[in-house]
Amino acid sequence: MKEQARFWRHPAVPGTDLLKARYVTHRFSRHVHDGYAIGLIVSGVEEFDYRGTLHRAAAGELVLVNPDAVHTGHAGVPGGWAYRMLYPSIDALAGIAAELGAPYGTPYFPEQVVRDEQVAALLRRAHEAAERGDALAASTLSRTMFARLLSRHAAPRPAAVLPAEGRRAVRAALDVLHESLVDPPTLEGLAQAVGARPFALLRAFKAVTGLPPHAYLTSLRVRQARRLLRSGVRPARVAAEVGFTDQAHLSRHFKRIVGVPPAAYQRAAGA
Repeated sequence: MKEQARFWRHPAVPGTDLLKARYVTHRFSRHVHDGYAIGLIVSGVEEFDYRGTLHRAAAGELVLVNPDAVHTGHAGVPGGWAYRMLYPSIDALAGIAAELGAPYGTPYFPEQVVRDEQVAALLRRAHEAAERGDALAASTLSRTMFARLLSRHAAPRPAAVLPAEGRRAVRAALDVLHESLVDPPTLEGLAQAVGARPFALLRAFKAVTGLPPHAYLTSLRVRQARRLLRSGVRPARVAAEVGFTDQAHLSRHFKRIVGVPPAAYQRAAGA
């Protein structure tokens, strides 16, 4: 019943992180990834909210989370769940999709929980090979698994329905937040900076990202914290550089989103 988590970088597939974990009481807060989250439930049940819909993934099922899609994660049964996750970048999956002859663009998974025994077996073998550090087997099995997953379960990305003016305001607001991690504006200041009204911007922002600006900012801060930790910056300094109050503030949000504390993440990255 003990919770365990190990996070590390793939030994042979660039832009791909891995997580092997068992969680019982841990709960992932609402967050987004800049790449994909693709995993296999090994035992137990995970429940997660994905864009407002509750999903339930049991042993043997695959979890497919698209980039920038808001989701959570928690135990669906008293004993929790164990899983093996891969976090490939958009470029990594788009490159494989292009090799398969798919149209240029970001691959998209319309179903978040699927049962596919062949893909599940490949994912587990690929993950175990990466855990052993067997680069040739890990890269071969991972690419084979991603190719089969894309050919069987990916689909064209649905078109956005937000008016062009709203999309432009959100894009501009995202640029502002990226540039002001440490000293972000208020909602009113953000709206003024992008030429929109506060409540209109808030509605459009949530429609596009699934999060209000302050929650999206937290995800951005954690994303940048991961980059700094991998480069060897100490957690206390990372907290200050990305806008958290202190190291404890960073640790609390980091674990709720990544699944492991900053120091453990840094050790796994070899920094």
